[in-house]
Amino acid sequence: MKNKEISYEIIDFSGETNVQFRTSVDPGSYIPTHWHRAIEIIYMQEGSLDVTVESESFTIHEGDCILVNGNVLHSTKCTAPNTAILLQIPLDFMAKYIPDLGQLIFLWDYRTEDPVKKTKLMMLKTTLEQLQVINDIRPDGYLLRFNSLIFELLFQLYHNFSVKVFHQNINQRQKEMDRLDPVLNYIAEHYKEPISLDEIADIACLQTGYFCRFFKKKMGVTFLEYQNEYRLSFIYKDLITTKDPVHVILERHGFTNYKLFRRMFLEQFGDTPTKIRKQRESL
Repeated sequence: MKNKEISYEIIDFSGETNVQFRTSVDPGSYIPTHWHRAIEIIYMQEGSLDVTVESESFTIHEGDCILVNGNVLHSTKCTAPNTAILLQIPLDFMAKYIPDLGQLIFLWDYRTEDPVKKTKLMMLKTTLEQLQVINDIRPDGYLLRFNSLIFELLFQLYHNFSVKVFHQNINQRQKEMDRLDPVLNYIAEHYKEPISLDEIADIACLQTGYFCRFFKKKMGVTFLEYQNEYRLSFIYKDLITTKDPVHVILERHGFTNYKLFRRMFLEQFGDTPTKIRKQRESL
């Protein structure tokens, strides 16, 4: 995964299908708070995944299927290997076929016991499984079948899971995300370096004090906390995929305060880096 992609600000959508679809085999990852201009569907097939969507945190397991709406803040954490179907559909593509998309969000309760809702969700899961099969096999005419299934899924989303929302709220959220876009892109490019508050506030074209309040309100953490979380995501990946010493990994990703790192790591992963590495090696 390229450095900038960890925030999922830029998604490599296929020119042939207009979506990103893949079977994600994740050895372990921590993706800090981010959003993208696409809906994201995660269908767990093996293992589990910790997810936070805005202020709600939960864990999904094998058989669970969730949707994250476009421009909605979320983060994920995988502390043991898992496998999932991942589908991301850009809002611009959806808007061509779904009327008044800007006034809609898509919702379902992946834990519902309502028989009608369970049936609708099962239909969607079946479509995802069919997409996975055709994507893996890729027979002659693959694109015809794949794209027909994407449109079948869009039809299900529109008729079974769409909810109208107040348009003004959508416009305000979009303005706020547009303000944050260059900030997060700048962090992605310079996260290894010290970034001053004045420097990052200039990127947002805001006064420093106002920027600090704005960032904390929208992202749920301070700018410095977010930058360190971003660094931590790369550090965790290197910790479980390389044998490099911890201090070398920290230096590689610009984390200079070891005491703060240990505290943040313990809060996120429940143990020390050395113990986490040993646990992963024993899997």
